[in-house]
Formats: sequence, C-alpha cells, structure tokens
Amino acid sequence: MTTPVETAPDRPAHGSPCPSCGAVLTADPRFTAWCPACDWNLAPGQVGAPAPTRRERATAARTDRLFEEQAGGGDSPTARLDWLLASSAAGLVHLVSVGLFALGLWLLVTGNVVQRCTGAVVLVIVIALRPRLGRVPRDEDVLDRGTAPALYGLADRVAAEVGAAPVDVIRITGEFNASYGLVGLRRRSVLELGLPLWEVLDDRERIALLGHEFGHRVNGDHRRSFWLYSAVAALAGWYHMARPGRSGWGAQLEYGGPANGVPLLLRLGAILGAAVLRAVAWLLLQGLRLFDRLTLRAGQQAEYRADALAVRVGGREAAHGMLAALLLTGSAVAAIGRIRAEERRRPRVVRRGRAQAPRPVGPRTVETKPVQPKPVEPSSVAPKPLEPAPVESAPVESAPAGPDRLWERLREHLASVPASERERLLRLSALQRTAVDASHPPTHLRIALVDRAGDQPAAVTSTEAEAAAVAAELAPHRARIAAGLLSG
Repeated sequence: MTTPVETAPDRPAHGSPCPSCGAVLTADPRFTAWCPACDWNLAPGQVGAPAPTRRERATAARTDRLFEEQAGGGDSPTARLDWLLASSAAGLVHLVSVGLFALGLWLLVTGNVVQRCTGAVVLVIVIALRPRLGRVPRDEDVLDRGTAPALYGLADRVAAEVGAAPVDVIRITGEFNASYGLVGLRRRSVLELGLPLWEVLDDRERIALLGHEFGHRVNGDHRRSFWLYSAVAALAGWYHMARPGRSGWGAQLEYGGPANGVPLLLRLGAILGAAVLRAVAWLLLQGLRLFDRLTLRAGQQAEYRADALAVRVGGREAAHGMLAALLLTGSAVAAIGRIRAEERRRPRVVRRGRAQAPRPVGPRTVETKPVQPKPVEPSSVAPKPLEPAPVESAPVESAPAGPDRLWERLREHLASVPASERERLLRLSALQRTAVDASHPPTHLRIALVDRAGDQPAAVTSTEAEAAAVAAELAPHRARIAAGLLSG
C-alpha cells in the first residue's frame, strides 16, 4: 500500500553506510532513511532550519522543569500563583467588556443623535464579539444513548472510575484525535471520538483514551473554566477586530495603493487610524501571550494528570500505546491520502453475469406441444454434446472497495510501521518538541512520564461481547465517515 521513499541520486540509499558516522542506515524503503547511531537525516529537509527564538527557548525550559516536577511526584509550586494571576487578568477583561456594554447602552439612551449612533455601534461590536459558549451538536455524527447503549455504558464505567460525571453527548468525527469539552449555558459535556484514531487502537488502548478524555473533567484544568475561557475568547475577538488588514480601500491608502483622487487629509487620516489600530492590536496580542504564559504550566500539568488517569484506567501498556499512536498522526493522514488516490485511479471493472430464465408472471402456465426430433443418419463419429448458447446479461459494474476496507488498510499500515520509524518519530518529537497542540506537553515527555508509572492492572476492562456491541453501534458511522474520507 505504501510506496517506497524516493532517494535523491546524491543521497545514500536505505541500508547503506551513514555518511556521517559510517553506521548502517535504516533499511525499510517505505520510510525515511536515517541513522539511529548519530541521528543523521532525522528531520529531512530541515538542516538549515532557523534556531529557536529566545521565547521558544524559555518555553522549552519551563516545559522541561515541569516534567521533572511531575516525574518527582510533586506539583508545580508556581501553578497556583499563575492561576490566580490569570484569573485576575480575566476579571479585568470582563470588566472592560461590561464597561463598554454599559457605555454603549448609556449613549444609546441618553445621548444626542451622534452619541446614540456611536452607542449603537459600540453595542453591536460588544455583542458581536461576545464569548461563544458553543452548542450541543445535533448532527448525524451524534450518538445517543438509545442507539449506542454499549458505548455509553463503557464510557460511563470509565467516567465513574476517574470520578467524572457521565457524558451527555458522544460525537464521532473523522479526525485522528479525541477531545472533551463543555458547551452551552448548562455546560453540557461533549466527548468527540475521532474514528481514525479509535479504529487503530485496541480495546485496552481505547479505554485508556476514554480515561484521558474524562480526566479533563477532574484534573483541575482551569483553562476549561468558563471564567478564563470566556476572557481569552473575548480578548482574541478584540484582537482580530483591531488587527489592520491588508485589503480594502483603507489598506490601499495606507500601503501606498492607488489614491484615485482621494484628498491628502483623508489619506493621512487613514494612515493615522491604521497606526492606532496597530498599536491597540499589539497591546491585545501581548495580553493573549500573557494568558498563554500564565496558563501553559497549569494546562500541561493537567494533561499529565489526565495521562496518569489513563494509566489507572487502562494500564501502563495501554496508555503508552495510545500515546504512541499519536506520533503516527502524519503516517495515518498520509496513508488515508494514498488510499484515496488509489481508489480514484481504480478502473471500473465490468463483469458479465448469466441471465436467469424468466419466471412465470402469473399462476397460469402455457402448454406447448412436444416437438418430434428429426431422424438423423447413423454416423461412425459420435456427435458432440450440444452446449447451451451463452446468454449475456447487461454489463454489471463492480463497486469499488467498500468503505470498511479503509479501516482495515489503515490498521495494516500503522501496524507495519517498523520500530526504527517509530523511534525516529519519538526522537523527532524530542528535537522539535512536537505536541498534539500548543496547550499539550511534547508527546515524547508524555510517553516518558507514562513509562515511569508503576505497573498496575487496568481498573476497567471490556469483554469481547461488549467490544463487538460497540463495533456494531459504530458500523453505520464507520461506513459514512470512511466514504467521506475517500471522497476527499
């Protein structure tokens, strides 16, 4: 299914000596040729990558310190102080938002015509930039308890083990990921399971995945609180509104575009207004960076706690396998892309079927007279048996490989990834400090912390019958999401 990686003429081939240290390069032609001894070609095409900035180095140092603190069994001594500072900054953002709303309302009620127009504009902007609380999804990707009792039952057992409330909604997506969040005024819980990730995990790793996601409800992640989330969302909205654009009439005036007879005074006013907006946007950006700085440590600490709950629920080996699968995200996406391309190039095979004798239309039958055979002259040569003339039906187009075939091929591909490529991805994560997203610790640190956990039995297990019932409940979604991924 995978095509060999093409090697440039001036680069060593797979299995040849390393040009840096002389050790043997990896031999699997499907993946990058690299040297496990000296890390030559660990990150192809990134030899001349720019050095990390001072901010990036400081962030990496804080991340490493937090890992050592978590490995030592303690919490970050500054996490609580950071949370208090972030909560105070969130209060300031909320105070400004409420103040602007009150100002707009006061101008609209008590001002003159110009003031009322200004107040109306302020109110519209404040309402348009209000924090979005999200809505409970109600699309075809949602599973309810009536149609998926086995999946909800398994999720409820995992949630009870970690001390979380039962989930309100489970939604299936086509992402190689999973997430948990609270939406709406009632803060209802929504668990999103990416079917590509779910399909490549075994039963124990799926339980570990559920344990990690439900752990976000009880791990003290203050980023998910309404107070902090709404403040950051409001600040981001103000920033995107104030950030000067590079298109439109005002931008043309500012950046030297065609004036088309616009007076110089108006041109200068546009430039001055853009400069003021740029200054405001810079201040708002610093505020967003401050929130990121104050919540990063607490957020990463919460992720480590969620991984610990995954170990407790599914076992250390299952939690390790679940996190190791996240390193294969790029391989999974590339494999789906190749399967999609193969399906599009697949010729439409036409087979011809044998026509069946027509059935009587009604209960009556048609009587026919027997046909007398004509006498034939005796011959010394035995006649060949008569063969019925082939009756051809209309051509039937064979359907392409079923959507379920996608999941089988995806599992086969990820299972065939050799240990050398998995090790390269792990070292690459350590080099580039790659993570699921900016709020997560680097994946290699998460795996290292899970490996340091004690070996303990899984607190939640599933039987073969329960796993089969869950698979049956997901079958319609498997076919639909696979068809969507294959169609691109």
